[in-house]
Amino acid sequence: MHVNIHVNRKFVQTMTSLTQRSSGLVQRRTEASRSAAAAEKEKSPGEDEDESRRGEEEDDDKGDAKETRLTLMEEVLLLGLKDREGYTSFWNDCISSGLRGCMLIELALRGRLQLEASGMRRKSLLNRKVICKSDAPTGDMLLDEALKHVKETQPPETVQSWVELLSGETWNPLKLHYQLRNVRERLAKNLVEKGVLTTEKQNFLLFDMTTHPLTNNTIKQRLVRKVQESVLEKWVNDPQRMDKRLLALLFLAHSSDVLENAFCPLLDDQYDLAMKRVRMLLDLEPEAEAAKSGANELLWAVVAAFTK
Repeated sequence: MHVNIHVNRKFVQTMTSLTQRSSGLVQRRTEASRSAAAAEKEKSPGEDEDESRRGEEEDDDKGDAKETRLTLMEEVLLLGLKDREGYTSFWNDCISSGLRGCMLIELALRGRLQLEASGMRRKSLLNRKVICKSDAPTGDMLLDEALKHVKETQPPETVQSWVELLSGETWNPLKLHYQLRNVRERLAKNLVEKGVLTTEKQNFLLFDMTTHPLTNNTIKQRLVRKVQESVLEKWVNDPQRMDKRLLALLFLAHSSDVLENAFCPLLDDQYDLAMKRVRMLLDLEPEAEAAKSGANELLWAVVAAFTK
């Protein structure tokens, strides 16, 4: 009997200690959950917005990754190419200089080039020199070649001079080495590698010519639609609120005489409205726009070189 009482006491003590431990564990868990809830309440709305914004940006990146990304030069060339024939119009003598302007803006948007400071004398955009901000490779051979020229040239040159030098339009034989050769062919090969164009040979009686007909119409139509929407459904009536790359595309496609190709499918009323808004952009004063907060000065210097 005495043994049974002793065993029962030990059992009760053991159960009591286990109950106390479990209750302590529950208390600790409850306190931890309360602390987490309090921290969640104390989190500022700005943090929630930042997290949601980061999530949206990640989603955007995933969406962009699925699309073929084109440079400004490739977009302008693609707008100028005839879909079936695979070459630009023989009468277009503007696209060569337009593509060089694209290179300068592309390098500026990638943080490689910028204009020198205007200084106390407030130099105009066209009188300010182009300087190298970063010589980090871009991964594009044409852009890296142009960047190398700008970096190694002393004294620096203006935007207008660089457009002429890169195009080979100079009377100075000592500066002919600045010319970027076979630019259209090299850009077309880039588009072939990206699956947008294909390569064929065509016979033109006296000579054979390599052409690059369109093979991926989806990308071309997406580009055309983007240009159309920028001056129609998505028109914002303020160049500072427009995407800089899209704004540059409108200006340079016009300067390269290929913007009309994007507007051809439009109805008459849409065409008139689109051209009216393009003229509004062309009538802007580059000096005033470049002075506004957040503006890219080199972009507006290129615009000034082609429109003024």
